[in-house]
Order: sequence, then C-alpha cells, then structure tokens
Amino acid sequence: MDNLATGVPAQIHLETSIVQDGKTSDFMFDVTGQLVKMGTSIYIRYSEDADEGPVPVTIKIMENGDVKLTRSAQNRLQLLFSDGKRVAARYRTPYGNLDIQTVTSSLNMEILNQPLRGNIEIDYLLYAGNELLGKYHIRLQFTI
Repeated sequence: MDNLATGVPAQIHLETSIVQDGKTSDFMFDVTGQLVKMGTSIYIRYSEDADEGPVPVTIKIMENGDVKLTRSAQNRLQLLFSDGKRVAARYRTPYGNLDIQTVTSSLNMEILNQPLRGNIEIDYLLYAGNELLGKYHIRLQFTI
C-alpha cells in the first residue's frame, strides 16, 4: 500500500457557491489530486483550471478541526476557517497585499478510515475591512 506520509492519489469532488452583489455563481469539478498525512494533519493537494492556467491548491485539515485553504498562483491566497471565528488573512496580488477576513459561520467535517475519505462543508463570509465581498459555501468530498 502507498504510504500516506509520501502521498497517495485521491479523488476530489468540489462544489463552491458564491453570492456577490445579489448574484450567485456555482462551480463544480472532479479532479484527481494527492492526499498526504503529516503528523496529525491531512493535506489535500490538487490543481484548479483558471484563466491564467493551472492553480495549485492545498487544503490542510488540522487536528483541532480548523481548515486552511491555500491557492498559490500569481495571486496568492491563504484562508483559515475556524468555526464561529473571524480570522485575518492576506491576499497577495501583483499590485500589493489586500487585508481580508473570513468569518466562518459553519464548518463541519467527517473523516473516515479504510479507505481514508471525508466530507468537508464550510460556509463563510469574506470581508475587506467592513465591506462584505461575498458569501461562500464549499462542499468537498475526497477518497483515496
């Protein structure tokens, strides 16, 4: 069997719903990524197709139940989701950094073994200062 510490292929199903300015955008895709277990954390890595080309994405599931999302492209975004909390983040663009915050209104996950698989549901609000940029719903399913 492949070693989780070095990474194993994982099937990923992701659905995202975004509400901005009263308009809803829905995205859904299925991709093969990689799952790595390091210490007590699980990392899910995959690439998203975007206008600027493939965007590497890493989702870190931490032992305390928090989830970190990192998108590493020309614009680097790292968001931390902690149930019920407002967390500061930084969105790095070619034009400079933008200070943003996430307010996680709901974070639920179920991780099962043999085979390792899980469901993660995150609902959050994204702010720049006091301005609401959008309301987001992420639904992620993965299995090795």
